[in-house]
Amino acid sequence: NSDFIEIYCKASLKTCEARDVKGLYKRARAGEIKNYTGIDSPYEPPENPELIIDTDKDTLNESVSRIYSFLERKEIIN
Repeated sequence: NSDFIEIYCKASLKTCEARDVKGLYKRARAGEIKNYTGIDSPYEPPENPELIIDTDKDTLNESVSRIYSFLERKEIIN
């Protein structure tokens, strides 16, 4: 039994850039930020997450519901 649960909130680079309210991806593409993950530094998704939430496909409510159900099944919440 572990105190750590890995939940992977998966999103494509296109989605991450669209959600970037701070403009960091735009700055990285312009060369203003070096070693930015997904632009000039590779992104490595987790190898064995216990739950994957695909934020490109699932709505916010669906994502929250899946996480909540997962935590209930694990008896972390009731």
